[in-house]
Amino acid sequence: MAVWAVGDIQGCHDELTRLIDKLQFDPARDTLWFCGDLVNRGGQSLAVLRTVKALGERAVVALGNHDLSLLAIAERKREDQQRVNPELREILFAPDRDELLAWLRRQNLLHVDRTLGFALVHAGLFPRWTIAQAMEMAQEIEDKLRSDGYRRLLKQLFGNKPDLWTPKLRGVDRWRAGINVFTRMRYCDVRGRIGFGDKGAPGTQRPGLYPWYEVPGQVKRDVRVVCGHWSTLGRFAGLGVHAIDTGCVWGGWLTALRLDTEEPEYVTIKSDRKPAPGKEMD
Repeated sequence: MAVWAVGDIQGCHDELTRLIDKLQFDPARDTLWFCGDLVNRGGQSLAVLRTVKALGERAVVALGNHDLSLLAIAERKREDQQRVNPELREILFAPDRDELLAWLRRQNLLHVDRTLGFALVHAGLFPRWTIAQAMEMAQEIEDKLRSDGYRRLLKQLFGNKPDLWTPKLRGVDRWRAGINVFTRMRYCDVRGRIGFGDKGAPGTQRPGLYPWYEVPGQVKRDVRVVCGHWSTLGRFAGLGVHAIDTGCVWGGWLTALRLDTEEPEYVTIKSDRKPAPGKEMD
């Protein structure tokens, strides 16, 4: 049995297929953890969703900001859905659209396996959260996404405020702040306030901001964290964090990290893609 974590795919189905082949993935025994952002920009998002969904229990998915954005767009009027990019329109008007979106909405924001000693999240964790607190917050939001009231949350999903999670927050503000931590955070200040505009590699951020895993006074956690979201960071291992978004959609690599071995084992697939000029790495 092998357990592999896979970095951000973002619609790069050709690379995903080649990576699965290179891993010699056995769906009868092996498991793939996906760091989120299954969709958008790679041109093959519908195929990615169908492939990952078909893995059934052999796939563990942490929702990313692009995945949640797709779910939010799906709640808009039909004419508004027709205005999004062709790649997302292909999903929104596919014959199995409802099945795919319902499956995506049931995925996790955070997955923890204490036997393996790893937690899976798209972007990061609030610096003051223990794993237990992060699990509690994720469960609260996941329950809302899976409830009959999910449309209210999706319609108010995005926004940079509040940019600081606190236990005093309630309702949509609380859920949005939690989602911003799990799916959008790269840098934050010592209190945990997110610097949304800073997306470059460490060293390029504004004064007073730290990579989320380097914030002074960070809570010590009893599992390691594997995450994606940050292509300009690239592959990183340290401080209890394994970051594996290596920019496949930007012409970089699609990376897999084996989680069930004592020493890290990486497998990569080179992407031949060239990003369109002016695109932001978000």
